[in-house]
Amino acid sequence: MSLSFSEQEIQQVFGSEAAEDENIDRLRSYYFKSKTYEEVNSDLPLRILVGHKGIGKSALFQVSMAEDEDQNKLSILIKPDDIIDLGEENRDFLKVIRSWKNGLNEIIAEKALCSLGNTNGSWKERLSGYGGKILNFLQDSINNPEILNVSPARESIVNRFSKRKSIQVYIDDLDRGWEGSKEGVRRISALLNAVRDLSNENPGLNFKISLRSDVYYLVRTSDESTDKIEGSVIWYSWTNHEIFVMLVKRVETYFGNEVNELTLMGTNQDILARRLNGIFEERFQGRGHWNNAPMHQVILSLLRQRPRDLVKLCSLAARNARRRRGSIIDTDDLEGSFEEYSQGRLQDTVNEYRSELPDIERLLLAMKPSKKEKKASLSYLYTTDQLLKKINDIQSQGAFKFSSGANASTKDLAAFLYKVNFLTGRKDIGGHIDRKYFENNRYLANRFVDFGYDWEVHPAFRWALQPDDFREVLENL
Repeated sequence: MSLSFSEQEIQQVFGSEAAEDENIDRLRSYYFKSKTYEEVNSDLPLRILVGHKGIGKSALFQVSMAEDEDQNKLSILIKPDDIIDLGEENRDFLKVIRSWKNGLNEIIAEKALCSLGNTNGSWKERLSGYGGKILNFLQDSINNPEILNVSPARESIVNRFSKRKSIQVYIDDLDRGWEGSKEGVRRISALLNAVRDLSNENPGLNFKISLRSDVYYLVRTSDESTDKIEGSVIWYSWTNHEIFVMLVKRVETYFGNEVNELTLMGTNQDILARRLNGIFEERFQGRGHWNNAPMHQVILSLLRQRPRDLVKLCSLAARNARRRRGSIIDTDDLEGSFEEYSQGRLQDTVNEYRSELPDIERLLLAMKPSKKEKKASLSYLYTTDQLLKKINDIQSQGAFKFSSGANASTKDLAAFLYKVNFLTGRKDIGGHIDRKYFENNRYLANRFVDFGYDWEVHPAFRWALQPDDFREVLENL
């Protein structure tokens, strides 16, 4: 079966960029359950899922909620517009926490009751008499037809709740509109304290919260009270092999083929790649170090270990194939997507982290290799000393300040570039290149102690830094 790479086919094969835009049945058919999924999906009072934008936090929540439904678990989803007015009024931090607790209690009660049937508006007055014991309130409401008329279709969920007294509360997309302000940091910090209190006061009330890594970092480093929730934090990360297995699973399920994740995970990539021969040209026929490399290796080299990068790159290449009426994605299609893909990843990074470092765009663009670095074949690859000198030269053109008002030192900026995935750690071990992302070792660049790793600008950014030297970038990879 050949593809025309219509927009509908592209989305069905590679997936949507945003999980909420994906058909839930299709999402579940191709979703890859990493170890992170099992850690988040456990019935524990508080799970805080932390990861970069585009890493799949919302997708994980969507699949988890669908499985809750299958298992008759009572679960609700809270989004930013549900809590827009909470935690903003008082300057007293304890009062802000109390505001969150009261507001969340009401939101949870309303969403839970509405999901189970038709409600009577009088439930709000009754809620205040339960002293924050939300599960007791829900159980009494279920048993009181004057408050709730249970839908027959929800009887199985009601029965399970009555037996186990448990509810899953998902809070997603909190970074929407995030500006990194002191007020915003304080508000999120108060929320985390509030959900911890609520889950402790109501055994069976389980919160699952997603936070972008930069949001969590600012909250964690500005409020010492958040050390109490550190044990509930799960960092979301992917290996390249997991992302490749995800791609294979998406393609196979699109064609209606049954796949086993464990089998795929244990299969060599060269063997797995054969399953993609109907979609991609087998080998990359371009210039430079990638010439004649397996196509999947080229694709994986351009990903920042985020599923959304895979969707974006493959979708761009597929559109190029459609424009030339091709039946597979070939080298020219992939090459033709590099510059737009790279520009997009640079802009994504600026948008994601401008709230932390307002002048981030100047810093990133200034990392373009100088003529001297090009002649010395040092483009994009640095020892720690070379990296610090490069950043120091950039600072000589103008200092940088974080949004907190703190001056950014050379080492601060180096650590920042690593944290945002602009840089990766790199070490040559017996001919094998060992690469470390921030998620793999979050303290590798801490105060820039030399761990023996060099530093490399991620390939995803290089065409954005050298848009006029397309071939040179390709030849120096």
